[in-house]
Amino acid sequence: MVSSEVKKKSKAFYVRMKFSNNNRHGRTQFYRNFKYLVCFFLSGYLFTSFLITATNKTTSLSKTTALHRKSTIASRALFESSYSKANHDLLKDLKVYIYELPSKYNNDWLSNERCSKHLFASEVAIHRALLGADVRTFDPYDADFFFVPVYVSCNFSTVNGFPAIGHARSLISSAVELISSSLPFWNRSRGSDHVFVASHDFGSCFHTLEDVAVADGVPEILKNSIILQTFGVQYDHPCQAVKNVVIPPYIPPESVRSTIEKWPLDGRRDIFAFFRGKMEVHPKNVSGRFYSKAVRTKIWSTFNNDRRFYLRRNRFAGYQSEIVRSVFCLCPLGWAPWSPRLVESLALGCVPVIIADGIRLPFPEAVPWPDISLTVAENDVGELGKILQHVAKTNLTAIQKNIWDPTIRRSLLFHDPIQPGDATWQVLHALARELGRSHSRLRSPVSSQ
Repeated sequence: MVSSEVKKKSKAFYVRMKFSNNNRHGRTQFYRNFKYLVCFFLSGYLFTSFLITATNKTTSLSKTTALHRKSTIASRALFESSYSKANHDLLKDLKVYIYELPSKYNNDWLSNERCSKHLFASEVAIHRALLGADVRTFDPYDADFFFVPVYVSCNFSTVNGFPAIGHARSLISSAVELISSSLPFWNRSRGSDHVFVASHDFGSCFHTLEDVAVADGVPEILKNSIILQTFGVQYDHPCQAVKNVVIPPYIPPESVRSTIEKWPLDGRRDIFAFFRGKMEVHPKNVSGRFYSKAVRTKIWSTFNNDRRFYLRRNRFAGYQSEIVRSVFCLCPLGWAPWSPRLVESLALGCVPVIIADGIRLPFPEAVPWPDISLTVAENDVGELGKILQHVAKTNLTAIQKNIWDPTIRRSLLFHDPIQPGDATWQVLHALARELGRSHSRLRSPVSSQ
C-alpha cells in the first residue's frame, strides 16, 4: 500500500494519588478528586469541540465536500485493506514480459523532459510502472503478455511544439521486425499477446486529423495485437478496428498533488462553469472539417459575456488552480473526442461536463461515469447555462459526493510504482480478462483451472 498513515502523538495525563484502604477519609478524598478530574476532561472536550466548529465555517458548496471528505478519510483504511486483497487475488498469476529494446525506441526520447510529462506520456508512464511491477517476469516463456515499449509521441515539432507522429509507423514496424527476428514469441502468436501504447488523438491510426487517420487505418502489423489507446468511440471506427483498451490521458500526479496543497479540495468554489483552451472565433475549414466541430466556437460566442462562465482562450500554466475553484469544468472535444480535462477535473473535484458525442470513456468497470459527470450533446451547447443551473439545483450534491470516492481519482492517474487501483493497475486488470489471447495459457494443461 502506498497511502501514508498520519502518526498521531498522544499525550497522556497522569495523576498520582495515595490513599489507604483502611482510611475512610482517604477513600472519600479519592472519589472527590476523581469526580473533579472527570469534570475537567469533559469540559475541555466540549470547549475544544466548540472551537473546531467555530473556526471551520464553509460556503454552501464547500460544506458538502467537507462532509464527504470526512467520510472518505474515515473509510480509507477499510478501502486500502480490501483493495489490496482484490489486487493480489486478481493479478497474482498474471505475468508480463517487457522487451528490452535499444534506447532509440524509448529512452533516447527522454532527453526532452516533456516526453514524460505531456498528455500523451502514458506510453512512458506505463512502461516505467511495469518495470517495477510484481507481474513482471524475466522469463518470456512464462509470460502471458509481451509489452513493447516504443515511445512515438515525443518527437516535438520545432514549429508549434506539438508532438509530430509521422515517424510512428516506421518506428513501430522497426521494433516489430527486431523482436520477431530475434525471438520466437511474436511469430508464434502473430502478435496477439503483444501490447502497445498508442496515446495519440486517433490511437494506432497515428494521425492528428481524423480523415487522414481513417484513410490510413491501423497498420497491418498491429491489427492482431492489443492497443492501449486514449481514443475510443461507441460506434464502428477504423481507428479502433483492433483489440483495444481505452486508457486516460496522462496527467502528472505530482502536479495534482501540488495544486491540492495550495488550493484545498474542500475550499470555496467561486467559479460556476470553467473552460480554458482553444476557442476559435472564426474556425478554419481544414479538409472539410472545423476544429471541435465548431462546438468550442459556439461556447465562446454564446457564453463569453455570461458572468456564470469563466472562459479563457489563452494558455496559462497554472490553470489547475482555476479547476480546483470551479464547480463545473467543460470538456468539449478537440480534433479527437477525448481530452485531458476529463482527468484533471475529477482529480481536482470539479464536475466534468463531457461534450463529445459517442465518446467511449476509460475503465467503465471501475469508474461509474454516469454518476460523476454530465454529458451534453454537441447540438445542445447553446443550452449549457440552463442545463448546468438545473443540475446545480437538483443533483449536484450527489455528483460531488460520488467524485469524492478515492478509487475514482486513483483509477485515472498513472503512478510509479503502481498503486492498487491506479491507471496501470486498471490496464493489468483489463489484460487479465484477455488471458484467452495468451499463447502460454492456451498451451498450458492447467490453463482452465
